[in-house]
Amino acid sequence: MVKKTLKWTGTILLSLLLLTVIGLFMTGHGYILKAIRVVYMTGHTSAFLGDYSYFNNRTIAIEKPQPWPISQDYNKVKSTLKLDSLHTANKSIAYLIIKNDSLWFEEYYDSYNRDSKTNSFSMAKSMVAAALGKALELGYITSLEDKVKKYLPELSGQYADDLTVKDLVTMQSGLKWDESYNSPFSVTTKAYFYDNLSETMLQLPISSAPGQGFKYQSGDTQLLAMVLSEALPISLSEFLSTYFWKPMGAEKEALWQYNAKDGVEKAYCCIASNALDFARFGKLYKDKGTWYGNSLLDSTYIATSTIPADPQSPEYGYGWWLGEYRNKNIVYMDGHLGQYVIAIPEDNIIIVRLGHATDKRKRTNPNSAFYQYIDQAYKMMGI
Repeated sequence: MVKKTLKWTGTILLSLLLLTVIGLFMTGHGYILKAIRVVYMTGHTSAFLGDYSYFNNRTIAIEKPQPWPISQDYNKVKSTLKLDSLHTANKSIAYLIIKNDSLWFEEYYDSYNRDSKTNSFSMAKSMVAAALGKALELGYITSLEDKVKKYLPELSGQYADDLTVKDLVTMQSGLKWDESYNSPFSVTTKAYFYDNLSETMLQLPISSAPGQGFKYQSGDTQLLAMVLSEALPISLSEFLSTYFWKPMGAEKEALWQYNAKDGVEKAYCCIASNALDFARFGKLYKDKGTWYGNSLLDSTYIATSTIPADPQSPEYGYGWWLGEYRNKNIVYMDGHLGQYVIAIPEDNIIIVRLGHATDKRKRTNPNSAFYQYIDQAYKMMGI
C-alpha cells in the first residue's frame, strides 16, 4: 500500500513538473528554467560573479600588456579596521588604490587573486558609453541626435520615431522596461537568460516621450549596443578590444557574454575581467581620454559625459555615475553587488572594489559602504 501511494505521488509530482515546464515555454517564460539551473542550483539567489561560465562569451583580446607601475609605497600601509569590517560584511574579493597612476594598495579576499575573472555587471554600461564615443569619433555613428530607427527600423511604440542615440546613453528613452532583479517574470531577468536578446528588446515599445528625464533602465544600454552592432563593421567585443583594451595595455583577455541567436553582446552587463584591467577605464576618464599622452577618446565627449545629462538627476552623465567626495567631483562605474571603479581626478586617485554583496544605503550616505570605500582609502593615504 505504501509503495503504491509513493508511486502514485511520484507520478503526480512528475506530471505537475512536466505541465509546469510546458506552461513556461508556452507562455514565453522558458528562460526561467535556465535561471533556476544557473542561479539557484549553484547555491546563489541572484546573478553572481562567476556566472559568465554558464553563457556564450566572446574574447576581448589583448596585445602588449602594460602592467600598472608599482608605487614605492606599495602595500606599506595596512587596511583600516573599518575597511576590513566592510570587506568582511560585504564579502569583498578585491580592493585597489591607484595613486598618481601607480598601484599603491592591492588586496584580494576569498581565494581570489589579481588574475581572477569576475562579472562586471553594470560597469559594462560605462564601457559601452566609451565605445559610443569612439564610434562617433570615427564616424560610424553620425551624431548623438541620430534617430535610433535609422539603425533599428523595427523599433515600435508611440514615440519610437522620436528616440535618439543620446536618449539611450543618458537613460531617458521612455522604453517600457521593468528594472527588477528579483522577479523571475521581469524583462530584466528574461534579458539575462533568454537566448535571443534582440528579439526581446524589439518587442518592447517606446511608450513614453524620450528626453523627459533620467530613469535607470538596463534596456537603454542594450538598445544602444544594438545600434552600435548595426553601425560598426566588427563586433562590439572586437571594437572594445581594438580601441580600448589593447591600447590601454590590458594584461588579461576579457570575456563578454553574447547571445548566440542574434550575435549581440549582453551589453548592459557581463564583461568578465579583473580589478586591475577594469581600473584602466577609471584612468582613461580621469585623464580626459588620454593614455600616457596618446588620445584614445575625444576629451570633449568625456567632458560632456561626466556632467549631469539631466539637471534633475545630477547623479548620471553618459553611462557614468557622478558624485562628490569632500567637495571634489568623482566619476565612477557601478555594477550589481557593489562592483566599483571610482576616479577622483582632482587627487589623481582611482579606487576599485569588487565583491559578492553591498549594503542598501545610498551612495551619498557617508555611512554607506560605497562612501566608506573612498573615505577609508583617504585615511590610509593620509590625505
